[in-house]
Amino acid sequence: MAKSYAEWLVRWRYIILLVTVALVTAAASGVQFLTFKTDYRVFFSADNPQLLAFEQLQNTYTKTDNVMFVLAPRDKTVFKPETLAVVAKLTTASWQMPYSLRVDSITNYQHTEAVDDDLIVADLVPDAEHLDEAALQRIEKIAVNEPLLVNRLISHNGQVTAVNVTIQLPDDGSGEEVPEITTFARNLVKEVRAQNPDLDVYLTGMVIMNNSFPEVSIHDQKTLVPIMFAVVLLALILMLRSFTATIGTFLVIIFTILSAMGLAGWLGIALTPPSASSPTVILTLAVADCVHVLVTLLHAMRHGTDKTSAIIESIRINLQPIFLTSLTTVIGFLSMNFSDAPPFRDLGNIVAMGVTIAFILSVTFLPAFVLLVPVRVKPGTARNTQFVDRFADFVVARRTPLFWGMGLVVLVLVSFVPKNELNDEFVKYFDESVDFRVATEFATENLTGLYTIDYSLSNGESGGINEPEFLQDVERFANWYRQQPGVLHVNTLTDIMKRLNMNMHGDNRDWYRLPDSRELAAQYLLLYEMSLPYGLDLNNQMDIEKSATRMTVTMDSVSSNVLLGTEDRAQQWLHENTPYMKSSGASPSMMFAYIGQRNIRSMLTGTSIALVLISLILVFALRSVKIGLISLVPNLAPAAMGFGLWGWLNGQVGLGLSVVAGLTLGIVVDDTVHFLSKYLRARREQGLSSEDAVRYAFHTVGIALLVTTLVLIAGFMVLHQSAFKLNSDMGLLTAITIGLALIADFIFLPPLLMKADRKVR
Repeated sequence: MAKSYAEWLVRWRYIILLVTVALVTAAASGVQFLTFKTDYRVFFSADNPQLLAFEQLQNTYTKTDNVMFVLAPRDKTVFKPETLAVVAKLTTASWQMPYSLRVDSITNYQHTEAVDDDLIVADLVPDAEHLDEAALQRIEKIAVNEPLLVNRLISHNGQVTAVNVTIQLPDDGSGEEVPEITTFARNLVKEVRAQNPDLDVYLTGMVIMNNSFPEVSIHDQKTLVPIMFAVVLLALILMLRSFTATIGTFLVIIFTILSAMGLAGWLGIALTPPSASSPTVILTLAVADCVHVLVTLLHAMRHGTDKTSAIIESIRINLQPIFLTSLTTVIGFLSMNFSDAPPFRDLGNIVAMGVTIAFILSVTFLPAFVLLVPVRVKPGTARNTQFVDRFADFVVARRTPLFWGMGLVVLVLVSFVPKNELNDEFVKYFDESVDFRVATEFATENLTGLYTIDYSLSNGESGGINEPEFLQDVERFANWYRQQPGVLHVNTLTDIMKRLNMNMHGDNRDWYRLPDSRELAAQYLLLYEMSLPYGLDLNNQMDIEKSATRMTVTMDSVSSNVLLGTEDRAQQWLHENTPYMKSSGASPSMMFAYIGQRNIRSMLTGTSIALVLISLILVFALRSVKIGLISLVPNLAPAAMGFGLWGWLNGQVGLGLSVVAGLTLGIVVDDTVHFLSKYLRARREQGLSSEDAVRYAFHTVGIALLVTTLVLIAGFMVLHQSAFKLNSDMGLLTAITIGLALIADFIFLPPLLMKADRKVR
């Protein structure tokens, strides 16, 4: 059947070329519809419980998306007229930021004090440029002792301050809002830096993180893809030593990437940082099929076979294994649809389309192209074939020590798998070269953090937040949190209530406590709300019915395990002390903390299903249950060894690594399928012994496996250079796993075959 197809291909080569170009053009035209999502929420499925809890919180109170300007005077003194004037000016200018909802800083902080029988609510810094020394000392004393400001908008030592802009992004936005906001913010930073050379300004916040996603991806595409093309072309030239073969492979790669990305556009798949790495992955995988076809073709021509006959023979020998490897790779990437993170589903689907297109082009366009262009080869046996022949003799001669030695290595590496722990820090999704990470880490070390946990604490009745018992419970919960390790700040309504109670008792510090009656608390709150200027109300802390209040906990840069552990202890405290106001923590930090664990569980299901399907396909295609079962060893061992090695060297498994087992499963099967198909051909068609069949497999496919593996490793190591840590870690562990797969197929699989398949045919 394969030979008949090859002969048909030779006959209709002109038509095949024309049809290929037409179909690729049609598919690639969908590239114009590709868009890039700039919202961190794209990492979460619509039914993600943490996302649903966070959205419910935001629907109850105001949004939490923000842009934060962090200002650090080089003389380490915020409280001087020049610096406070800059803060005031930046605060005013920030109100003009697109989609701004609220602007908070120490200059417009609504400080309260009693004057006779009146409650005065006014900006803490009324006229920054004309403050005398006494006024500066008074402002500093108030600011560094105010719980609502310290470690939120002013550092405890008064050396760093911030202007925080709350952003109301539209629910059905066009995607241009985040870049628009970021551009406005960066222009403000440029102005401040230009006018104040002695002031360092950092830009952080969730909106800036959103904008960093596409920026990092675009940077990767501009740098990594060209590097990968150069690496692949160099490898092909060195290994194939044929200009025509290299050009043909290059065209297949270009056509495959354009078609896959175009189909993604037609299907309405939006790009995200993980899915934006699809071209690099497709580029890497598209090489494999071409190499197998071309290596067999060039090998035959070097031994005197004419080009047409060599193409027919190459298609006859390689069609089935190439089809099988493409099918198993597609299944492996489609298993990523079980991921709880939609971007990884998109990555799997785009790459699966690319692998399918690469297979079609490698057995249609590539042979037709080679038939129509001159191919020059030098006759004789290539040196690299002699190398693999000698290596095959070594494996056959040392099969027993290699079998037990490699088996021991596998067991040792697998024993390190339990050393891995699920962990994630979403700020560290970005490389240290990314401005957002630099700014965020500076802010966390010197002022406040980006990791938060929000609680909606409810009394259950309208106006219930004024109940003294409820306020006391909220205060106890806030104080408990302030004692937990890693907590930088707790923002709660009770601090406002205590200050108002003190103000209404002549600013007597002895009255800095919660009001004793519901009526008194309600009067204080009403008086305070009526005195607040527009945009600085308490809607971000109370619901409309005043039945619930938000408490926000700001954490240091902690791992997801620490964050989840803190939340578990908080739930235990609420259950034991105030079960009536029990509330789950909700925030982007909590969403990212849970996503790695959820993704591991969902991907285990997908990988298991993919493994069963691939195993059944191999048993059916290879027509041998025994060989199919043997193939499980080199298919499963590489991923287990890879995670074991990772546990020994690193031990931190996050969202990016949670998909590696499914991603690599379909890839590592390729080497096994090609080796086994050549081994079985030698056993069945030529009647060779298992030892000679191993030698035949090495001779016919060894170089192709070596070339494709080196290209795959190079490709994923290039992906490891990404500034986006999810892609970087995924690329590194995938490269390690693919390298281990080649070792298993070259050193462990042949001795296993010679031990288990000794029957004379």
